[in-house]
Amino acid sequence: MAGKKILIVDDDPDIRDILSLVLEAQGYQVSTASDGLEFFVRLGKDKPDLLILDLLMPKMDGFAVYKELRNPRWAAYQDMPILVLTSVREEASKRRYELETGQTLDVDCYVEKPISPEALVETARKLLNQKT
Repeated sequence: MAGKKILIVDDDPDIRDILSLVLEAQGYQVSTASDGLEFFVRLGKDKPDLLILDLLMPKMDGFAVYKELRNPRWAAYQDMPILVLTSVREEASKRRYELETGQTLDVDCYVEKPISPEALVETARKLLNQKT
């Protein structure tokens, strides 16, 4: 899976740094964004194969990112796997998204922080293998 591109979106610089180090050590090309607005700027430039997305961020949160990615304007990224990595319990997140949008938060994988380096690498590998 060396050479695959992963985009990490998280407002915590320490989380971005740690995840980047772990994934780059496995040969992945990693880019980061600190919020949803920066994500959409980077998306077209970086063309990631996998998105790792936090939900609670300033400016544009992960819920808004997910909703916007479902817009036909971003059709080229409809098959990009999404790993939600957040401190929010999965049931609460899915319920909030459903109440706010009337739609289902249907991501490829949902993991509550913290995540071990081994679990991160294994999850990224599985998600990237699903895509091919």
